[in-house]
Parts: sequence; C-alpha cells; structure tokens
Amino acid sequence: MAADQPALVHLVTGATGAGKTQYSIALAEQMGAVRFSIDDWMTRLFWMDSPQPIEFEWTIERIARCEALIRDLVAALAGQGMASVLDLGFTKADHRAEFADFANTLGTSAKLHWVDVPAEQRWARVVQRNSQRGPTYAMDVDRAMFDFMEGEWKPPLAAELELLAGQVIRA
Repeated sequence: MAADQPALVHLVTGATGAGKTQYSIALAEQMGAVRFSIDDWMTRLFWMDSPQPIEFEWTIERIARCEALIRDLVAALAGQGMASVLDLGFTKADHRAEFADFANTLGTSAKLHWVDVPAEQRWARVVQRNSQRGPTYAMDVDRAMFDFMEGEWKPPLAAELELLAGQVIRA
C-alpha cells in the first residue's frame, strides 16, 4: 500500500476469553498488517514485577505506558501506509473512541471488530487456555479476574458499530 493511502487501524474488541488474540493474529496475517496485543507487552515488560495479588491501578498505569508506545508505532506504520491490528482489549466505548479519534489524527480511520462469544463458552476457553498454555496464553486468568472483567466489559452499541464500520464476529 502506498504511503499516500494510509491504512486502517483495526480495533479488536470482545470480553475476556472471546478469542481476540487468535482473531487478531489471523486478521493481521490476512491483511499484511502489524499486530499489537496488550497481553504480549504486559507479560514481557511488567508481569514478572507485578504485585501479588495483581492490583488494578498498578496494571492500568503500565497498560497506559504500553499504549503510548503502541500509538507511536501505529503512527509510524500509518505513515508508511501499513495497517495495524490493535488487540488492546477495548473494554469500554470511550477507549475504543479514543483510538478511533487517534486513527483520524493520522489521516486514516479505524474499523471495529467485535468478537462476540457467550460468557459460558468464554469461561470454558479461559480454563482450557490456562491449562494448555498454547500460543495465545499470556497469563492465568482465575474466576475472580474473569468475573471482575465481566463487570468492566461494555459491548459496542449499534451506533458505535455503524460509526466505526464495525462488524460482529461470532467465534
């Protein structure tokens, strides 16, 4: 893609265990895009130093640091006409809107991909991922963490999906 045709910034959202990382890997390969998964960044940079039990504020501060660096890289890629796939959780609409606005400042736009899977199926996937520790495993997610994130998760509304040319993926 030519540098004068900025590439899309793909925002992948879904609740814990939906399969966001697996979907992001496939999307990045399909599009020839660069993928950024927040779990990869956090586990490599910070988890070994994390307080036990994990503290929400400690985690959020470090996620913000990672996202600042990711923005710089996405900006550089967009300047080269390369698409980015952001697997950053995007738990809430304001977080998704923030990155959509960021894409607009780069002269491109964001597209939302919502991986929508029922809670029971997601919990079963998390249990399996914890035990198998396959390629998308980053850390153990216990039931308390899963339930906490369930309370934080706000699915996209129809207006948000329309605004961001969103699509719902039932995986």
